[in-house]
Amino acid sequence: MTLKFLGTGTSQGVPVIGCTCAVCRSANPKDSRFRSSAMITTESGGKILIDCGPDFRQQMLQNNEDHLDAILLTHEHNDHVIGLDDVRPLIFKSRKNMPLFCQSRVGKEVKTRFPYAFAEIKYPGAPSFDLHEIDADFHLFDTNITTVQVLHHELEILGFKMKNLAYITDASFISPEEKVKLTGLDYLILNCIRKTHAHPAHFILEDIIDLYAELRPRKLYLTHISHMFGLHEIEEASLPEGISLAYDGLVLEF
Repeated sequence: MTLKFLGTGTSQGVPVIGCTCAVCRSANPKDSRFRSSAMITTESGGKILIDCGPDFRQQMLQNNEDHLDAILLTHEHNDHVIGLDDVRPLIFKSRKNMPLFCQSRVGKEVKTRFPYAFAEIKYPGAPSFDLHEIDADFHLFDTNITTVQVLHHELEILGFKMKNLAYITDASFISPEEKVKLTGLDYLILNCIRKTHAHPAHFILEDIIDLYAELRPRKLYLTHISHMFGLHEIEEASLPEGISLAYDGLVLEF
């Protein structure tokens, strides 16, 4: 299986509109970050998207991705769901509804933001989804998926574990019970919005270093990174061994 990072940035993306900091002006492509999203390719070739934000169209085009079998949503914030309308070409191409897996609360929000996709009588060209509510582990195609419940400030959201890899974004707290699911991993992917100054809804680097020491994955990758973290080339070299910055287009085999 593989995981490709389609986006590794925060809700504003990087560069940030109107910002003239060194990161936002950087010519290094690793400093340009779409909103956070990832594409899983299963052993049988199935394509599973994790989150579908406002950059979905450009992410698919830039990565030459032309197929999608299912979408997993971590939570309902716009930078993780608002690109769902742009799934239409793939829905039309497959001639079937797109399976959408999420918590009940998230499904209700999706219906509120995209009511035309769930209308009894759809206008021509509307997207169509099959909503699957999840609150426990499930099987999709040839893959067992373990849900990891975390907190994004006070909002309960989901991370996903597949084989020896776990993907968690927008977290600020992981309970001891859920941490048990994250031991013995080859790859642990966690959000890290910046290096310093605590954030109420996101991990910062200090939190990540503590979690790495506690969970001991073979490799920990940071995602959901803001322009405040610093230049990729400089910050990557300064990170503790075993921890790295993910970047758009990075592919992990697991």
